[in-house]
Amino acid sequence: MGLVKAASALNLLHPLPETGVTEAFQTLLTRPGVRVERIVSDGQCSPPGFWYEQAWEEWVLILQGSGTVEFAEGQVWTLGAGDSLLIPAHCRHRVAHTAARTVWLALHFGEDPA
Repeated sequence: MGLVKAASALNLLHPLPETGVTEAFQTLLTRPGVRVERIVSDGQCSPPGFWYEQAWEEWVLILQGSGTVEFAEGQVWTLGAGDSLLIPAHCRHRVAHTAARTVWLALHFGEDPA
């Protein structure tokens, strides 16, 4: 009889990392072509003039708090708990605002998300 792998459990809201100057990123799962992470924000946002432009797609879900994502084309999305957003590959975007203790679940997939 082979070994049985035990399931693992994790609460995404408890415990949260201490409040810091920078956002807290925690990789939860990596598989070929996929990375899942928890991001905890405390009012941080992208620096002025900075834009992310990733070679892969990213789907984000707000578990707690709120955040605003701006796109270079002018779209602005303000997300609250339960809201999600799909960010296409090569789409210039930035985080314009986050509330204290905002918890994001981010799924990176496609070309080189590791």
